[in-house]
Amino acid sequence: MIARKLKLYMACLALTGTATAVRADDTSPAQRSLSIGIAGQNTPRYSGSDKRNWQVVPVVQARDGAFFLDSEKGVGYDLQSDNGLWLEHTLGYNLGRSERNSLWRDGSDKLKGMGNINPAVNTAIAVGWSVTSWLTLEGKATLPLSESQGVSYQTSVTLVPWQTSTDTVALSSAALFGDSRYMNTNYGVNIRQSRRSGYSFYSAPGGFYGVDTSLTWEHQLTEQWGVLVSVDYQWLGSHAADSQIVSRRNEVGTTLGVLYSF
Repeated sequence: MIARKLKLYMACLALTGTATAVRADDTSPAQRSLSIGIAGQNTPRYSGSDKRNWQVVPVVQARDGAFFLDSEKGVGYDLQSDNGLWLEHTLGYNLGRSERNSLWRDGSDKLKGMGNINPAVNTAIAVGWSVTSWLTLEGKATLPLSESQGVSYQTSVTLVPWQTSTDTVALSSAALFGDSRYMNTNYGVNIRQSRRSGYSFYSAPGGFYGVDTSLTWEHQLTEQWGVLVSVDYQWLGSHAADSQIVSRRNEVGTTLGVLYSF
């Protein structure tokens, strides 16, 4: 599911490239950093919703060498080789989806009768390549650990067309995929759900289901303070959009954030 997500981590990654990743043979002292902030987001209530919601979320980013904590990704580590290839492994938490309007996770009253999608602990593995200082490629798989909600995949490309000492503009686009269990968890309507909600039965096939494209601008006000503006465009393919719970296959989200780095 194309869920609410914070784009701040992407801008920080674009600003530093993959410089914060630790090479496997690096003998230099461990890099340490801590950033905290707050962000406001205007997004659809759930993937495919025609209703919108404002949400204020905290931002936390901490790093000690290869290990990191990120409020969007979770906890994990990343390693990078001399040729620009990197590996990232994270342990995160998906808030799931409610069948009622929610201020802290995806959900809408229009989903009444569909039941809730339970929160789930997940693990993600990403492999990427910094082709140049302005171009990175990545493939990522996310697997649930505490719930049988299926596996999602994505392949993405990130361009940094403009970067100065105080400003970074990053453009990222990802092709989204999911297995049949993942697709039916988030877009399918089984017989019981159909009877309770009134939506027509729909068995969602696995495979490609959408594209997520983001344009982000980060401006460093001082050495410690930075601000972020991000616009996110999401398009759902027929595997998701053919479901009756999807009212809109083209969606736009915006994020405004402030970050303080120690």
